[in-house]
Amino acid sequence: MSRRCIFRFYEELNDFLPVHQRKKPFEYTFTGTPSVKNSIEAIGVPHTEVDLILVDGVSVDFETLLIGGEHVSVYPVFESMDISPVVRLRPKPLRETRFVVDVNLGKLAQKLRLLGFDTLFRNNLEDDEIVQISVAEKRIILTRDKGVLKHTAATHGYWVRNSDPQKQLREVVERLQLQNSFRPFSRCSNCNGSLTAVDAEEVKDKVPEDTFSMCNEFWKCDGCGQIYWDGTHYRKILKWIEGLK
Repeated sequence: MSRRCIFRFYEELNDFLPVHQRKKPFEYTFTGTPSVKNSIEAIGVPHTEVDLILVDGVSVDFETLLIGGEHVSVYPVFESMDISPVVRLRPKPLRETRFVVDVNLGKLAQKLRLLGFDTLFRNNLEDDEIVQISVAEKRIILTRDKGVLKHTAATHGYWVRNSDPQKQLREVVERLQLQNSFRPFSRCSNCNGSLTAVDAEEVKDKVPEDTFSMCNEFWKCDGCGQIYWDGTHYRKILKWIEGLK
């Protein structure tokens, strides 16, 4: 026998819904007694984006069963608001902000590395591998594939709405409140290795002669050996970073 309840999703969770269900209550039909988590994901919203659920005004966890007739309100992740008196469904924010990025977000990964964020990206990662890496290494999943975030084991993840890499970066920075965590020129944009300051004489034979004569600071990637320096590109990147704050 089918049963019904009323759902209402708030703020950016509406991005996952068809237009006719956004920002208003709508009826959800089901059979049996599904958990509220399974119902939310059946509607189309990944559980990693949810931080608070109220059933008939009472805070509940993901495993609460629906029996019919309930009014369910679903709220997104609260990064800056203290909701400790209620059942917070997502684990606390990770102590260190690190990412694993899916195969469609390579340019975003490079930009995050320029800002100094440890960002793992390989163009051959399968969805299951992304989730496993996220859990094992405590990394936030960034993806354009909603299905990745519906994986049961996933705990920290964000579905990137924009398709343009520049807009993606600003979206992630603002949504995850990263503005005060930038550490530019601490990571290699190519391989994600750490950059270490090196003496100019050490790289004299590895950079163009005019570059060596004009630049004062040099860094070397501990991973791939790439050399970076404080040239025109460096100053352009600094200006670009200022625009993100």
